[in-house]
Amino acid sequence: MFSFFKKKSPDSPKVQAAEPVSTPATPLVTTAASPAAAASPAPAHLDARKGWLDKLKSGLRKTGSSIATVFTGTQIDDALYEELESALLMADAGVKATEYLLTDLKRRVKEAKAADPAAVKGLLADAVAALLAPLEKPLVIGVHHPTVIMVAGVNGAGKTTSIGKLTRHLADSGTSVLLAAADTFRAAAREQLSVWADRNTVEIVSQAGGDPAAVTFDAVTAGRARGKDVVLVDTAGRLPTQLHLMEELRKIKRIIAKADAGAAAGPPQGDTAPSGGSAAHAVASVGAASAPHEILLVIDGNTGQNALAQVRAFDEALGLTGLIITKLDGTAKGGVLAAIAREKPIPVYFIGVGEKLEDLETFNAREFAQALLA
Repeated sequence: MFSFFKKKSPDSPKVQAAEPVSTPATPLVTTAASPAAAASPAPAHLDARKGWLDKLKSGLRKTGSSIATVFTGTQIDDALYEELESALLMADAGVKATEYLLTDLKRRVKEAKAADPAAVKGLLADAVAALLAPLEKPLVIGVHHPTVIMVAGVNGAGKTTSIGKLTRHLADSGTSVLLAAADTFRAAAREQLSVWADRNTVEIVSQAGGDPAAVTFDAVTAGRARGKDVVLVDTAGRLPTQLHLMEELRKIKRIIAKADAGAAAGPPQGDTAPSGGSAAHAVASVGAASAPHEILLVIDGNTGQNALAQVRAFDEALGLTGLIITKLDGTAKGGVLAAIAREKPIPVYFIGVGEKLEDLETFNAREFAQALLA
């Protein structure tokens, strides 16, 4: 099984930009102690990735089949491009990404002097992979101690389950994790996260009916005191239109920054942000490198263009650093990643095609494009 993150070598002075994965078989874990392991994956890793790719192809079949029917004709003409435009829009690629892909595809067809629709299909896969390439980036762990990851998302997107799966892979890779059950609004959220904590043998900070900001403060403080590598903060699911709840997320972000910087001596009784009130002001006051170091949004791949709207809203409120796309299995709206890449290119750390532990994996642009147009 491939790990989900890239560990930063302790002697590295700064974060280096991650290069796109060159082959599906290259693990995204690198450590200072064993650099050769990343370059020479074991056969088990190859088998695991192949199994994952088969699941991805199966999950994207509904999206891909609607696009693939365009290339069953015998000639390349305006009708083919019109049908492709409709198929991409139906797959929720969005107007901007569709226009971009069609323009790029026509250029590729001309340069390759393609003569039949089957060849155009392969060129479309290349165009999709190139469009999605900026989204491909590993999650880096180890630059900060602890690395504080704040996770947000609407109810039903699979947020808590994704946190549990990520926790398992972090723990399996020797990373110490502390969970913060800051979703105190949903009745079963704390219990659900506790199950994942027990299953993964990691510690959890929670309070029955407690204030989310206070729980978060305690967790970040405890993570630093106990020498944890990662603190994962689960927040309450909410719609971006619920302005008072979105403000609660901003408050949690401010509290994380203060707790990480040691700016407060104990759990806050209220929002004590500096005068001016903005999250940007609060974060700036404790230093540019303060936590949260990663702010992830979990989105349901079945929601199509609504997912793009969520990315816009949460990014405006929090400043997202990465995405987790879940529930791509059986969706006819897999084109939404193209829309995100064209309109809001925030890195996609992981994608999921099922409920099992192995059904969440690192995002690879080439793999996704090939699976989409298999």
